[in-house]
Amino acid sequence: MTSQPNATDQLVGTIKGPGDRPHEYLFITADNRRARIGEFVYYTARDGAEMRHILGTVTARRLVRNLPDAFLSDPETPPAVVSALIGLEGEGCELYEITVETIGYFSRRLGDFVNPRIPPEAGAPVLLASSETLAGVLSPRRVGEQGSAHVGSLLTRSAGEVPVVLSVKDVVSTHLAILASTGAGKSYTAGVLVEELMMPHNRAAVLVVDPHGEYDTLTSIAGDARFAQDGYHPEVKIYTPDRIKVRFSSLTEADIKYLLPEGTSDKMLHYLSQAYRKLRASEHGENETYAYHDLRDVVTAEKYGDDDGRGSSGNIGSIDALLWRLDSRFDTTHRPDSIFHDREHIPLQELFVPGRCTVLQLSDIEQHEQQVIVATLLRRVNKARMMTVRGDAQHGENHLPYPVFALLEEAHRFAPAGQTVVSTNILKQILSEGRKFGVGIGLITQRPGKLDQDVLSQCMTQVIMRIVNPIDQDTVAKSVEGAGRQLLQELPALTKGQAVISGVGVNTPVMCRVRERITKHGGETFDAPGEWAHWHSEGEQRRREQDNAVLVKPIKKADKFRGIPL
Repeated sequence: MTSQPNATDQLVGTIKGPGDRPHEYLFITADNRRARIGEFVYYTARDGAEMRHILGTVTARRLVRNLPDAFLSDPETPPAVVSALIGLEGEGCELYEITVETIGYFSRRLGDFVNPRIPPEAGAPVLLASSETLAGVLSPRRVGEQGSAHVGSLLTRSAGEVPVVLSVKDVVSTHLAILASTGAGKSYTAGVLVEELMMPHNRAAVLVVDPHGEYDTLTSIAGDARFAQDGYHPEVKIYTPDRIKVRFSSLTEADIKYLLPEGTSDKMLHYLSQAYRKLRASEHGENETYAYHDLRDVVTAEKYGDDDGRGSSGNIGSIDALLWRLDSRFDTTHRPDSIFHDREHIPLQELFVPGRCTVLQLSDIEQHEQQVIVATLLRRVNKARMMTVRGDAQHGENHLPYPVFALLEEAHRFAPAGQTVVSTNILKQILSEGRKFGVGIGLITQRPGKLDQDVLSQCMTQVIMRIVNPIDQDTVAKSVEGAGRQLLQELPALTKGQAVISGVGVNTPVMCRVRERITKHGGETFDAPGEWAHWHSEGEQRRREQDNAVLVKPIKKADKFRGIPL
């Protein structure tokens, strides 16, 4: 920030003194309109030979003087009229004590804020930062430049006046969390982010795990001229449940055990473990070319695994029960629509292509299978990126020569708090190590309290929308380091489409108004009364009558004259 105030910077108050915490200060103002929570103000201080503008965020406000209560007691008479009769201006009678959390001055050389820890002097002026100044320092990128994601604008200013632009590089490399109560706009915001990732200045490789079928409207990106440039046309590929396949050999022992029904005994699991390890140690296992029936054959052989060559009736009974359980889940003769296949799975090179958004619709797949699908895909992509970066895979299905980003809706399903499911460990591994190999994760959930806190704390950029549940609020406060606690107290008061954005994706925490989507939102709530009224409309009733009408076989002219009964 420059040493002289901009022409548009406005005096807003006067420094009173230090606040309760070392990085806070207080100022007094009569301006009730501009000194709002989340607003940006600054004071001027000398730092060596330089005069610096020390920016700060308004985090609290307190009324310290007002008109006497008697002036306010008559609702029919405005207080300003009463105060004017005794020679007082109504607004001048109201004084506010404003708490500001110091951020520092913005260093162009470092591309970040620097706090010189120079406290303001009592009586010094406080100025409101101009929109021009804020547009230049709050966001690490400018709208439309490479690596930018324009998600909205500063909430305390007019819509579009101060753009909020995330750094895609930082979001992808250090992971993202979008947290909000139901109906606050988390899926809408995720759609805005995907739009930005598909823009010509990003051309990202994105996978969306969609448990509810809310993201199919993104297909309109492919034909929208606003996303095209210089021959670039983004793709959106939808995988419906019937097209999702998981190769059996990509399942771990833990995956197979997890998919077995309740009531599987420890003895059955013991035989399964023995068979799985023998299969992995065999020639098929080393090459990962085995199918389900290869495992089944090894389990069957366990029936007669005693030293005398005869299996006991207890062993045979347990193994037969295990085989029945395995068949019910993995044998395609029992389940022809099974997602588990001996040879097929979705190639990584189809899931992840720069300039393509792939949506996996899991809405008709039960939760245990959803978790296994996500676990196997994340393991495969993490392995491929590791091998490619290290030079161990120059071609083939483990060659993935570009960074990727996976966005997981209903993230608490895949890393639930208080328990470990098959997808939890690989998520933790990628969140802690993915930066080195170019695997980015975005987590979306309406229940942060149900999401594993270790997983949540690894997401270094946070988009936090309205949250009213106290447990969820407490989880966010403990797990999210970037946003100040004072800003987090604003979460219940946020309305739909408003968010606190913090972390490495922005230069400092901001309160944001999410921009309008280009594509249609697929997660709108059904209008039940409207649907019921439509059912009884004249046109809908006529359509049902036509659909339910009895079909009559047409009368042939020859039959009519012959008197053949119809």
